Amino acid sequence: MIPNHALQPQAEQLPRGALILAGVLVGFAFTLTAGMRIAHVPPAASPVLLRSADHIAPIRSRTLRFVDEADRGVRIEDIGTGRTASEIVPGQKTGFIRGVMRGLARERRLHGIGGGPPFTLTEWRDGDLTLTDTATGRSIELNAFGTTNRAAFAALLDNPEAAR
Repeated sequence: MIPNHALQPQAEQLPRGALILAGVLVGFAFTLTAGMRIAHVPPAASPVLLRSADHIAPIRSRTLRFVDEADRGVRIEDIGTGRTASEIVPGQKTGFIRGVMRGLARERRLHGIGGGPPFTLTEWRDGDLTLTDTATGRSIELNAFGTTNRAAFAALLDNPEAAR
């Protein structure tokens, strides 16, 4: 005859050592966070704040609007001149620009903002390149994505009519 307790399923238990280790880890994270708050250690500054504190001025800037075309291309308009600054045709290797603009357009949709307000592309004296959404205030530091991706946007500033 089989004992009754052998027929009942056994509840799985976590090893006691794993639970203790998890508790110590949570306690350490809490203590470290509380210590930083109590000591008033400021969080890492944003590039915008660092540039402001160091008085880093822009070298050049261009205000642009990105307009979707019927052929799935993108026309980039210079707001200052009213002219087309560049065009991205389907199949062209400009996935980075499309990806950045898709993310910014998604954020605008979440805020109920259309494609009308322009973006500002700025090159700073320290070499940084920033794309700022004038509607939401969001800035993207383009240097963080590598030299090839940065160059895709920098080319929009290299156009002679872009100089201001």
